[in-house]
Amino acid sequence: MAGFVGGGLLLDLVIGFTLLEVVVLLLYHRATGRGIAPARLLPNVAAGLCLMLGLRAALGQAHWSWILLALAGSGLAHAIDLRARWGRAA
Repeated sequence: MAGFVGGGLLLDLVIGFTLLEVVVLLLYHRATGRGIAPARLLPNVAAGLCLMLGLRAALGQAHWSWILLALAGSGLAHAIDLRARWGRAA
């Protein structure tokens, strides 16, 4: 079990499931016009996926620059999401 979690296989499955979930939600919205609009969904999901990719890079002992890139991507996506939400709340 430790290899399943520590080796990154569990994280790979979570990343894959998240990508599948996004595709399903986007297709549902496109087909019905209901659900979460892509402009609201994608920045939030991108922030989480970038964090997961950064963790995956760290578990795989990738060069620090890949980890930094993933964290920067997460921060940027989070800022975009926060900006959009702040605009709607005002």
